[in-house]
Amino acid sequence: MPIDRATIVHVADLARIALTEEEIERFTGQLSVVLDAVERLKTVDTSQVSPTASTLPLVGVQRDDVIRPGLTTDEALANAPKGGRDGEFFLVQEILEER
Repeated sequence: MPIDRATIVHVADLARIALTEEEIERFTGQLSVVLDAVERLKTVDTSQVSPTASTLPLVGVQRDDVIRPGLTTDEALANAPKGGRDGEFFLVQEILEER
């Protein structure tokens, strides 16, 4: 299926792409080759080929979610500086001032 120069110019105008004469000639030839390849693919009999999502034998790489116990409050705050703890919370230095 050859593509003509006018179609290349029309598509370039729609895409607001400025093409030189050399580019128009080059793209006309290249797109004709691509469209010919697509036309040939249409003739391939794929009726015996089952649909696939991927040609690679991929398996899930993510591990299953496993519920595990978390840290206790004492374990989580074990490295807090002395005096830097208020019950279950860290005490941090105030860095913002009220206006």
